[in-house]
Amino acid sequence: MSTIDEIKVRIDIVDLVSEAGVKLRHAGKNYTGFCPFHDNKHTPAFVVWPESGTWRCFGQCNEGGDIFKFVMKRDGLDFKEAMQKLALRAGVEIKDYQRESPQQKEAYEHLRKLLEDAVIYYRSQLFSNNTILTYLREKRGLTDTTIETFGLGYAPPGYDNLLKHFLSKEYSQQDLIDSGMVTVRENDEARTYDKFRNRIMIPIRDENGKMSGFGARIVDPNDIPKFLNSPETPIFSKGRLLYGLDRARKPIRAADQAVIVEGYLDVIALHQAGYENVVSPMGTALTEDQLRLLKKSTRRIVLALDPDVAGQKAVLRGLDAARSAMDREGELGFDARGLLKNEARLQADLRVATMPDDLDPDEIVARDKEEWKKLIENAKPIVTHVMDSLAAGQDLNDAKVKNQIAAQVLPLIEDLPNAMERDTYRQALSRMLRVDERSLLSSQVQGPVAKRKPRGVEQSHKVVSSGIVAVNPTLKIESYCLGVLLRKPELLYRLDKRMQEADLTALAVEDFEYTDHQLLFDVVRMAVEQDEKDYHHYVMTHVPESVSDLSKELVARSDNLDPVEDKVLDDLLARFMDLRRANAMLNVNQLRFLQEEDQQQGGANMKLYQEQTLQMTRLLHSLDQAKRKLSSKR
Repeated sequence: MSTIDEIKVRIDIVDLVSEAGVKLRHAGKNYTGFCPFHDNKHTPAFVVWPESGTWRCFGQCNEGGDIFKFVMKRDGLDFKEAMQKLALRAGVEIKDYQRESPQQKEAYEHLRKLLEDAVIYYRSQLFSNNTILTYLREKRGLTDTTIETFGLGYAPPGYDNLLKHFLSKEYSQQDLIDSGMVTVRENDEARTYDKFRNRIMIPIRDENGKMSGFGARIVDPNDIPKFLNSPETPIFSKGRLLYGLDRARKPIRAADQAVIVEGYLDVIALHQAGYENVVSPMGTALTEDQLRLLKKSTRRIVLALDPDVAGQKAVLRGLDAARSAMDREGELGFDARGLLKNEARLQADLRVATMPDDLDPDEIVARDKEEWKKLIENAKPIVTHVMDSLAAGQDLNDAKVKNQIAAQVLPLIEDLPNAMERDTYRQALSRMLRVDERSLLSSQVQGPVAKRKPRGVEQSHKVVSSGIVAVNPTLKIESYCLGVLLRKPELLYRLDKRMQEADLTALAVEDFEYTDHQLLFDVVRMAVEQDEKDYHHYVMTHVPESVSDLSKELVARSDNLDPVEDKVLDDLLARFMDLRRANAMLNVNQLRFLQEEDQQQGGANMKLYQEQTLQMTRLLHSLDQAKRKLSSKR
């Protein structure tokens, strides 16, 4: 994962914009507010899209971008300065600006293909084993459709079944080791064997549906551990994945709520029952990265973990990560003068659902589908749940028990950013323990109270250069177009002319969504507007250092261009039209939403929104006409 991608993962754009003083209002899956870059008190035409991590002003500015562009515009910084500032905030160590190389990408795609082939292999083993199929159908209550949909399989007993199968294909032993499906015995590299044996196999995909690894559940109750995941590989990092998220993203947005359960089979059973906004971590401990993945789709999260002791401990272990990732962006800390500055504010609604009768989620939904719905609706705030869990089965008349409970709950209460919430929970704790609230305020309870460090004092997280980031279509198109223009800047003149012939405006930095791409395009534009140096030489000598490595990579990707320049030009033109059309459609959809919202509030801004919608509609018409002419020419 590149430095830029790592920063984007760790910083939520809604938090960043809100910190700048923009009062954002939740509007569907997006947020609206007044633009911070120009005077505007009447038209909330500033929109933030959490899922893509982008923003746009539909008013006077008519600008947009990502977190880097926002900080650059807000603070008057260049890209490198903005990256350094955001890296400090995100706890990301800037060592080497590096994107995934073509060689890395090819290697990772090879591993993914191997894993996809393994899904087919394990599936064939499952459907030839009636005992395991019967277990899934009768004991777990899964239909054949569900088994097929989630790609369930079976790893047979034996140490080299998978190894022999894939060595007979085009894969090497090293491929199998790199994928995590084959293990090398310590101190004996000649001894390799299948990692997964006599287990139900569950394919694990990233949020975009790309294969990453496997989860494996025991068949023999005497085997340990109960669940076994793929080891850490370049494409499988259990702290960065959530099982089922590829299928749950849309349902989570639709419900504006995500539910986290502990087991993979719980996820599958709940999806089968119609509750598709459910995911599971790669084990019991939640990480910040997992919660940030969910935060792109919703801020309402329910932890519905198993009722056993491990499940309850998981709630408490995951609490700090959950509060850090979701509850606040700023942190409480002491400045040099010892003054306390409250930088915290509530960022999410994180709750816990209590599982009844020692049942797991899949057992509850099998007993009564509606019961699950009620359990989630009755989920309690984290602090309330912790209080109830600690008090369960305890003698609350025992002074030591009271002190022990207070020692664990009070630090949580003090972490809350809202004074009213803190007062409310202290009152609830005093009632539960039957003590005077003043004693909770004044007593020195047992157990250390964690102090929050000032921003920037946290231990930096090193960037893992071997990580992989899912590439969305916009990024791929922009990367290709820039690579060609960096290699052949002179094409920009011809592109502009062709755009104008189609009644479209010349290309501009706003045609690019990504800030680093905007910087590179700006260099290309400056190159063709000067006449002192060769265009290509100008580009190569004026690329900012912060995106120098990226420029070289993009140029390298454009090695195999069509030798006929007119064909390259047509291809670029078509791709830029696609980019503009996608952006225009996004704007039209958002403007329609703004019109509906404005109409409910009296329609004061309706004329402005209608004019902007008309402009976007005309642009779409022009783009479609131009695209048809280009297609007929081809």
